[in-house]
Amino acid sequence: MPVIQVFMLVVLVSFTLLIFYFVPVGMWIQGVVSLGLGRIRIVDLIRMRLRKISPRLVTDGVINLHKAGLPHISTDMLETHYLAGGNVQNIVSALIAADKANIKLPFETATAIDLAGRDIKEAVHTSVYPKVINAPKDGYLAAVAKDGIELKARARVTVRTNIPGLVGGATDDTIIARVGEGIVSAIGSAVNYSQVLENPDNISRAVLNKGLDAGTAFEILSIDIADLDVGKNIGASLQADQAEADLRVAQAKAETRRAMAVAEEQEMTAKTQEMKAKVVESEAQVPKAMAQAFRDGNMGIMDFYKMENIKSDTGMRDAISDPGKDSSDDNPVED
Repeated sequence: MPVIQVFMLVVLVSFTLLIFYFVPVGMWIQGVVSLGLGRIRIVDLIRMRLRKISPRLVTDGVINLHKAGLPHISTDMLETHYLAGGNVQNIVSALIAADKANIKLPFETATAIDLAGRDIKEAVHTSVYPKVINAPKDGYLAAVAKDGIELKARARVTVRTNIPGLVGGATDDTIIARVGEGIVSAIGSAVNYSQVLENPDNISRAVLNKGLDAGTAFEILSIDIADLDVGKNIGASLQADQAEADLRVAQAKAETRRAMAVAEEQEMTAKTQEMKAKVVESEAQVPKAMAQAFRDGNMGIMDFYKMENIKSDTGMRDAISDPGKDSSDDNPVED
């Protein structure tokens, strides 16, 4: 008999705990006390348990929203978002913060942003307290003015969240890239670097007027040049490099012309040697021709002497026309 009683007691306790698990009476009483009858029904809490939804999370969320002045958010709406994989706690905090800051944030927009993977709570916080983005994140942006002087700039971009653009909008990396491009363009448009140093705010105005926040999840409030340094004289370096390159090209062309001249000279020398060889060859044929003329009777001894006289006369005339020529070899003097 005691065994049966113990068994019945265990069954009764287990059944009671199971009932209280599936029927969270404490949370229902909390909802009734906080919101009154009908807002959070016991049936809704039981359904949450059966659907593996945390009743505590939904109950606390609905109570907080109603107390913050958002009575249109129901348990069904939070349950649906929870089942879709959303962060109910973030949604509740974001809706309350947006309402207190007079930021228009419908429940559908908030859930869409949360399901898209964005932190809706951080987005609302950034809308209330704008954040500062360094452009670039590390180091400096290098740009060159028209006079060839390099300037190194670093900017601070103050932005706040553009809540409607959070879904599909670009992130802060795009803001950094666009601001960097705008700064480089503004510096490159300056006539000289001194204008940029005197009025760095011109860069900020030029960049802001380009509407760089279009299509992003942020709204640019201001762009401030935090640091501006003078770098190298890029123009002079480029001119020096160009001059050196031109010098090398000129030297190469001159060497080409010299090589061509040397080759032409060698060719002319070869032609001269060839012509001299032909002359020597022709002179070698003269005695043979004269001997043949003697044999054939076409030339007499007097003709030969006349030719020798002509050669001697020609040599004498050459010697008279060139008095500096040393003729000692032709007329050696014996001791």
